[in-house]
Amino acid sequence: MLDSVTWGAFTLTFTVLGGVGTWLAYRRRGLRSGLRWAATTLLVPAAYFTRSLKMLSQIGSAIASWATSFVWNPLVWVGLGLGLLSVGLFVVAARLPGPERRADRKPQAVTSGTGTAALPGSDPELAEIEALLKRRGIS
Repeated sequence: MLDSVTWGAFTLTFTVLGGVGTWLAYRRRGLRSGLRWAATTLLVPAAYFTRSLKMLSQIGSAIASWATSFVWNPLVWVGLGLGLLSVGLFVVAARLPGPERRADRKPQAVTSGTGTAALPGSDPELAEIEALLKRRGIS
């Protein structure tokens, strides 16, 4: 692991380089670009003073350790295959039409001699209104 002096030198180096980049961006491309570079440059000392650089380094080391063990373990590859299969099934399921998205299912009313009866899934009030309109000769 790196000590505090090393982190300080790292921060100072990248802050100075960012300052030079900020000045060049301001001179060549204007205020907007210069402000973006300045904002990016200030992230490094902000991470140093909040001790986030050390944390990010530890996270990077953990990811690298996981990735190197990942390559040589066959059970990890089985887990990866199962995870990809799961994602694929979710994608396929999302693309299949569900009962609410089918265009061929339209609510219809069945009229009998005494009145109207609605099919399952249709609104009985709409079926009654349709029957009333048909009796009046309005279709």
